[in-house]
Amino acid sequence: MVEQAVAESAGLTEAEVRDRVERGQTNAYDAASSRSAWSIVRANVFTLFNAIIAACFLVLLVLGHWKDALFGISALANTIIGSVQEFRAKAALDKLALMHAPAARVRRAGEVREIPVAEVVLDDVLLLRAGDQVPADGVVTASSRLQLDESMLTGESDAVDKAPGDRVLSGSIVVGGEGAATIAAVGADSFANRLASEAKRFSLVTSELRSSIDRVLRWIAWIVGPIALLVLNAQMIALGGWAHAVADGRWQQAAVNTIAAVVAMIPLGLVLMTSIAFAVGAVKLARQQVLVQELPAVEGLARVDTICLDKTGTLTEGEIVFDGAHPLADDPTAAPPADWEAVLAWNGTDPDANATARCLAAAYARPVAAPPSGRIPFSSARKWSAVAFPAGGEAEGTWVLGGPEMVFPAGGVGDAGGRLRARAVQLAATGRRTLVLAHSPAVLAPDDVAAERLPAALEPVTLLTFREKVRDDAAQTLRYFAEQDVAVRVISGDNPQTVAAIAREVGLDAPDGFDARELPADDAELASVLEAHTVFGRVTPTQKKRIVLALKASGRTVAMTGDGVNDALAIKEADIGIAMETGSPATKAVARLVLLDGKFSHLPSVVAEGRQVIANIERVSMLFLTKTAYATALAVLFGATLMQFPFLPRQLSVIDGLTIGLPAFFLALMPNARRYRPGFLRRSLSFAVPAGLVIAAALWLYAWAATASGIPEQELRTGSTLILTIVGLWVLTVLSRPIDGWKILIIGAMMVGLVLVYSVPIVYDFVQFADPSFVTAALVLVVSAATIGAIEIIRFAHRRFVRRTAPLARSTAQR
Repeated sequence: MVEQAVAESAGLTEAEVRDRVERGQTNAYDAASSRSAWSIVRANVFTLFNAIIAACFLVLLVLGHWKDALFGISALANTIIGSVQEFRAKAALDKLALMHAPAARVRRAGEVREIPVAEVVLDDVLLLRAGDQVPADGVVTASSRLQLDESMLTGESDAVDKAPGDRVLSGSIVVGGEGAATIAAVGADSFANRLASEAKRFSLVTSELRSSIDRVLRWIAWIVGPIALLVLNAQMIALGGWAHAVADGRWQQAAVNTIAAVVAMIPLGLVLMTSIAFAVGAVKLARQQVLVQELPAVEGLARVDTICLDKTGTLTEGEIVFDGAHPLADDPTAAPPADWEAVLAWNGTDPDANATARCLAAAYARPVAAPPSGRIPFSSARKWSAVAFPAGGEAEGTWVLGGPEMVFPAGGVGDAGGRLRARAVQLAATGRRTLVLAHSPAVLAPDDVAAERLPAALEPVTLLTFREKVRDDAAQTLRYFAEQDVAVRVISGDNPQTVAAIAREVGLDAPDGFDARELPADDAELASVLEAHTVFGRVTPTQKKRIVLALKASGRTVAMTGDGVNDALAIKEADIGIAMETGSPATKAVARLVLLDGKFSHLPSVVAEGRQVIANIERVSMLFLTKTAYATALAVLFGATLMQFPFLPRQLSVIDGLTIGLPAFFLALMPNARRYRPGFLRRSLSFAVPAGLVIAAALWLYAWAATASGIPEQELRTGSTLILTIVGLWVLTVLSRPIDGWKILIIGAMMVGLVLVYSVPIVYDFVQFADPSFVTAALVLVVSAATIGAIEIIRFAHRRFVRRTAPLARSTAQR
């Protein structure tokens, strides 16, 4: 039939093909890069803060003060790490490819040709047979039991029969029969490539840590210019006035002092520490077969409060397995013939068997030896198949395997049919797919085969149940999410009640499934439905995306797992997208996390790693933001009072290294299982701002007292550095509590470092220290002690504030 239909159409002529190529109506699809390399470099290199740092760095080099330019190393490292992170995301997106068919068969000028997929043109006559992947959208013109698997595109797990006039989608697989189709959409207009284009829109994963840090950087950007001018004016006046400072060259020292104030305000190390914590977390997860495709995703899953699961490939392994036979021998009208098991074995080993029938081969090993005298292949439209064996031989008569409601429609076989259907419904309610094996003593006639007609006098023999193989780790992982107050929504393209039954099998409270064809168009009504139901079936790819967006709009942090192309749009829109390694390339390319061994049970490890990153970066951020707070306050105080800034850039670099940089590196990587709490920036600033103001006030008082006492400039700077180092180490100790294990070693090493800075001659000379006099030493001790006492009071008040606001933060997050 297919050959005849194709022969009637010679296909396009060479001239028609050339005309379509000239008009660009080919299947060539040059997908634009998700984000250009130049845009990534521009976003990470040409930033306001890099410009400030680079300008300060160059000024110091021009003035010959290269020893004060150590801060440039941190800025360079941060730029490299940020660029590498985004290039990794770009590379994953650029690999997105839904099409894998190397060639397509078309009929042109009366000949069958095999051509590259990209050379298929609009209106080509495409020839399809089992195993082919459809290269472009088309309309079926001929079909001989043509069946396509569209599960990766639509989520529907059953193969779909295609008759003349039906549409075939690019990316679907031919699983049975053969046919022909006329190409109706090519290239970027095809279904698969439209999905790919939408999925490839570049976006970085939402990160509370990153967005909070970016907010602080924006605040600093607004004030850094005016403060720099304020400090520069103060330094020039303190050095004798603008005219005098310019005339005798002391303006250079004013510039160095100003640079020290400006650079200290920018928490470059915090951005670097966050990137390092993400990167180390990603490496640790990689050892557990979890690929992190975008570093902040390590944090993201720890913030998730709702996880959406596709059934196939996530809760189940995507395989159909034979569950059991339920003979109807207790029914006097359905005594099972002796050869029914051999018939099932024959169905399981039939070369044209579909995935469901093939499951029977493992359970029934001895098929009917005699060849059939007639057969009607399975069709998803009529949902049954039939095979007949000749009279007088083994398994004589006709055997029908199919859906109970199709083989025995209501009123078809009296009481036996009614009881059969009731039993089938009962079994189907458990989530199992149900088929019936029936027998008729009549042998299929040629007219029956041609008309695809059921034989007369059919009697039910046995009910057969099949189920999707549930992942061994699904129930355990879902229990973990339930314990962590993470809501679960199952969204699948399959039958709602089947999906609900599988959800109940893995421990979810899902009395029924909601048919997505009835989802309301209104967003507010959709949100209500999503709150009321756990399981959704018959969900299209667009609806999956809409469900995720609706959950996000209601204030939830959403994770989406899946493996098919039909999941790609939803995975892309979710806060955290999780794909299985067995999934489609499109799904894996847009996912933030890929489970390389397909084990759902890895997700708790990802949550734990994310919690460690969030909790540790919060502690580290208090160190860096305290520095930003006191640096900003110092700049304003010394600028407003026209006093010389009491630090050189190199001295601040040493302090940063001992009190913040080195200890922060280790603290950011230590174990920490604290549960996620929203409000990271508010908690950090509620300690950092008052602590920074107290430290700045203490240093200003010391500088004022030292100046009034006639202490030389170099000795004044030495005292300021001592105070800031002592107080900085105390802030480190306060934020590291409880002090135990590695923390003792870290803080102890920093104290040893402080001693070495003041005792090793080469370091002592490099940072331009001077031996403190009795007055300087007394001032340092008094100011340090008073500041430490104030820090303890601030930390006590901060802990009470955090405890008081924790319930409010949780309720806000839940809303």
